[in-house]
Amino acid sequence: MTTPAATPSSGAPGLDIPSVTVTPGGTATTSLTVRNDGDIVEAYRLEVVGDCAAWTTVEPDRVSLYPGTSETVAIRLAPPRSSRVRAGEVPLAVRVLPTEHPEAVKVPETTVRVEGFRQLRAESAPKRRRGWLRGRFRIAVRNEGNRPVQVGFTPAQPGEELKFDVSPAAPKLEPGESAEVALRVRTGKPVWFGKPVTWPFTVTVAEIVAETVAKAGTETVAKAGAKAGPETAAKAGIRADGDGADASADVAEDDRERPRPEAEFVQIPIFPTWLLAVLAALLALLLAWFLLVRPAVRSTAREAADQAVQQQATSSEAPLVGRTPAAGSGQQPSSGQQPGSGTGSALPGAGAGGTGTGTGTGSGVGTGPGGGQQSSATVDQTTAGGETKVGSYTVPAGKAFGITDIVVANFQGDEGVVTIAFGDRKITTIALETFRNQDYHWVTPIRITENQTVTVQVTCAKPGTPATGVQAQECHEVLNVSGVLSDLR
Repeated sequence: MTTPAATPSSGAPGLDIPSVTVTPGGTATTSLTVRNDGDIVEAYRLEVVGDCAAWTTVEPDRVSLYPGTSETVAIRLAPPRSSRVRAGEVPLAVRVLPTEHPEAVKVPETTVRVEGFRQLRAESAPKRRRGWLRGRFRIAVRNEGNRPVQVGFTPAQPGEELKFDVSPAAPKLEPGESAEVALRVRTGKPVWFGKPVTWPFTVTVAEIVAETVAKAGTETVAKAGAKAGPETAAKAGIRADGDGADASADVAEDDRERPRPEAEFVQIPIFPTWLLAVLAALLALLLAWFLLVRPAVRSTAREAADQAVQQQATSSEAPLVGRTPAAGSGQQPSSGQQPGSGTGSALPGAGAGGTGTGTGTGSGVGTGPGGGQQSSATVDQTTAGGETKVGSYTVPAGKAFGITDIVVANFQGDEGVVTIAFGDRKITTIALETFRNQDYHWVTPIRITENQTVTVQVTCAKPGTPATGVQAQECHEVLNVSGVLSDLR
């Protein structure tokens, strides 16, 4: 019969494998004794099973034993310093598999105590922040140790000109967990002028449980001494002292593992140098305006007004043009007409003139065939959807209309076609949906005579929607035509 056995230890009698304590990043060794109680030579294969298998080896992992002999193998544990190796008790088992009698497999077990370690990593972002009075930073912290920690933050700045606010103040992190806290920095007073001021600072990131544990150990000793006898107090004191030593070691380790990210707050002045230069330039321009430019403008305007008044007074004193001289003087009117010419230099359209003192006929001023008045007419046309209608304006009898301007209004936004004609002459055809108001102007008037018409033909495809927001029932267009209306002679 094959029976694996372990070298007994005083701390754990009867265990196949002695218990062991290991620190992540370090190594530890325990042993296992394999004895062949059979009557034939047996070979044994040993392999580690359980949560420790990834970082535990057996040396040697194969042994051959004669009947009644035994051999001790070494079990080496080397857990990595990682947050994935959690602190606490982890089961360890080794499967001992005989080659000749595999049914006699044995799996001796023990417990491995994995010690805890602290390791925090912290970074500040951004490294630099600019502002007038305050700035916002982010502190990213990660627990790279193998046990839960509650993290505290202690900002520090030489001179203590800055005030800090951390939120959340004490996050709790599991092994491998990350968190981000907000850090607000503010100054006590602003910088009004000059150059920016740089305030460097650091943020110490540490576990806040260590000091609490040390304090708790001290209180335990005091309570034990007060309530128990000397022996009990001594035992409690030893236990408390042990906890205090562990806490002190933890504090020392924690002090070594405290990250201190650095950052700086750049306080910019309220009024930078370039702004002062701009204000000075603006002030110089204002002074130049009020002292130089404005008086010059007023003087020029005053001189122009005086000159205009003088020109108006001079023109009012000049003799009237066309004034008739006294009878028998033998002189012609001041219009420059020569005697005996019959027509003189009368303007076109002049009427019958009076008789001068010379041999010819003088001229007067009046309204003739070439004269006229400004006139305008409006054609207001409504058309039902799908229909075509024509609106018109007729030139009065004995008149001629010289058209110079037209304006077409499609204020509803109708859709369709409008055609405008003067007499027999088509002027334009426009799609209604392309405009709201359209105007045309001619330097040379387009002349139509009596009884001729200005027509506007509207084909309504779809009535539009005016400003009221309600769609119209009919298309509605307005044509305004203007020009000179004169007599025919």
